[in-house]
Amino acid sequence: MATRPTSSAPSQRMLRVGEQVRAAITQVLQRGEVRDDIIEATVISISEVRMSPDLKIATAYVTPLGVSDHAIVINALNRNAKFIRGRLGPQLRQMKYMPEVRFRDDTSFDNYKKIDDLLRSPEVSRDLDNDDE
Repeated sequence: MATRPTSSAPSQRMLRVGEQVRAAITQVLQRGEVRDDIIEATVISISEVRMSPDLKIATAYVTPLGVSDHAIVINALNRNAKFIRGRLGPQLRQMKYMPEVRFRDDTSFDNYKKIDDLLRSPEVSRDLDNDDE
């Protein structure tokens, strides 16, 4: 009898479906199907889509490029989420339920920059030099 993993890590199925949803949303945005001035004027990078365990909710982590206020673009995407969900159908025919799409700001790049800045700081460099002695 097989035991189920108890970790909260996403399953292979969740990862695979998340990547399919990411590709489908990217196609909808690239084709300019969403008629919204903010979305049409912004290049949007979708770094990841995380699926809920039941595959009914897709959370897309996006980075609007060249825009200082990401909240405006995120709000525009969430306003148009139902329309975008409807346009995903042809690419996601194999799914039993079309997932509800939610958009969130991807802050991972900011976190990477903070870590990089910290590692390059004089204090850390000094401590690393002391370890070599």
